[in-house]
Amino acid sequence: MTNELAFVLINPYPIRKSRTGGILARYLARTDLKLVGARMVGASAELAEAFAAYLETADPADPEKGRLLAAYVRRHYRPDPETGRPARSILLLFEGEDAIRKIAAVTGGFRPTCGGQTVRDTYGDWVEDPATGEVTFFEPAVLIGETEQAVRDTLRIWRGYLETDAGLIRNAVDLPCGEAVQESLVMLKPDNWRQPSLRAGCIIDLLSGSGLRIIGMKKFAMSVAQAENFYGPVREGLKKVFGRFGAERSAQALTREFGFEVDSAALGDLCDRLAPLFAEEEFEKIVAFMTGRKPSDTPPEERAQPGSEACLAIVYAGPDAINTIRDILGSTDPNKARPGSIRREFGTNIMVNAAHASDSVENARREMGILDVEHDTAFEALIDRVCGCP
Repeated sequence: MTNELAFVLINPYPIRKSRTGGILARYLARTDLKLVGARMVGASAELAEAFAAYLETADPADPEKGRLLAAYVRRHYRPDPETGRPARSILLLFEGEDAIRKIAAVTGGFRPTCGGQTVRDTYGDWVEDPATGEVTFFEPAVLIGETEQAVRDTLRIWRGYLETDAGLIRNAVDLPCGEAVQESLVMLKPDNWRQPSLRAGCIIDLLSGSGLRIIGMKKFAMSVAQAENFYGPVREGLKKVFGRFGAERSAQALTREFGFEVDSAALGDLCDRLAPLFAEEEFEKIVAFMTGRKPSDTPPEERAQPGSEACLAIVYAGPDAINTIRDILGSTDPNKARPGSIRREFGTNIMVNAAHASDSVENARREMGILDVEHDTAFEALIDRVCGCP
């Protein structure tokens, strides 16, 4: 069976309720599919109406389903009628064998039950008036395409609006405003994506405790050029780190080798010469971890090509976002991070520590620019391939 592309559209309501991480975790842990794309969308009135009109007649065998879905989209996806501010939704793309059926199985039926076995069982709602049988409350949590045709039709509709409606949704109806609002970049590192697991979803779920709002998302593979630029400031820090332990460890090694006591105070000049070498070697390891390639092994013409390791960039917005996110992540060294923090729970060492977070507003802006979080041509190319778009 050949690979398929399937989508999951997380509705505005579960996003507002900070259920994004839990929903994503279900799909990542209960399928063997690869998450290949993630974009936040603030649907315009035109996109919402085009999508609703399609849903209304998409399944002639179940007109009630079409009526409810169309009404739901018109109500929840349209911008606020008074302010014009959009609602946030997230479009996820999954790829793998039999992807459409697997996504449907994890999602569950149109009418959720109370069993909690599927996404809709847990995060959706279906309430009927016991006297009339009329549906009084309907929340499907996510929308999916249950057939290849439905996937193509839906993605073709959304593709026409991605360039205007997707990216960083800074003006969403439920976002705070004011000078105190900051933006922070969080990057889920490659160690979260190497096998199907709950990790990435659980990390997002923990971050939801911040009270901050997600305004942008991008699944990507970092290039060597991006990694060198992104982590460039680390070089000087690595030199200083070596200065703190290099002399003592060098003295211990020389004492063992030569059989007489070597005073670390006498090795200052040696450590000054070794520090740049240490920093460069450690920097190579960081870039290799993030991209799958060492800079020294990458020809100039290949440095801008996407690497082999997966990452997910998430932009959070809200008051004091920088410090709030970094507190939830914990110390860079997982062994020193407080219990319950993300790095303590999911990190291994200083480099393989689950996630990166910006340490200042200025660096958040710089890092978002390097990753170009607002745009995603690879995401659009995936949809174009499936839809046959030029």
